[in-house]
Amino acid sequence: MVQTLIRRATGKDAAQIARFNINIAQETENLALKQEIVESGVIKLLENPELGFYLVAESDSQIVGSLMITTEWSDWRCGQFWWIQSVYVLSDFRRAGLYGRLYSRVKELAESDENVCGFRLYVEKDNIVAQEAYRKYGMHQTAYHVFEETRPDLPFTS
Repeated sequence: MVQTLIRRATGKDAAQIARFNINIAQETENLALKQEIVESGVIKLLENPELGFYLVAESDSQIVGSLMITTEWSDWRCGQFWWIQSVYVLSDFRRAGLYGRLYSRVKELAESDENVCGFRLYVEKDNIVAQEAYRKYGMHQTAYHVFEETRPDLPFTS
């Protein structure tokens, strides 16, 4: 297993996290995101912890993986779901248990927050490798489908 440090991201990590997010979109959905929008989005979350937080995996002072946590209030459970989003691991570090270490850290952090009732994520329907990883660490597919509508005046792709 690769030696890595899992820690909360800081402002100095914003550019690398933005690059990871751009890579995710390209690799999973063949989307070319606008660098300036993604970087602004990462910085906004880092500067506003009420929106969520990022965890990064660092090896030899290089960030090799990251994920973002945002929250959703569940009135049914009187608690928060932590949404795991923007999961990315550099290709040389994949299949080495790095996502599992990031997910374990998420669970450790949640244990100290009595409001957290569970974890959710969404995954591209054709990303079978990622789906297998999530199942391996105890997650299961739900009966829900995700729907969305975005503002047409906010183009985020090139």
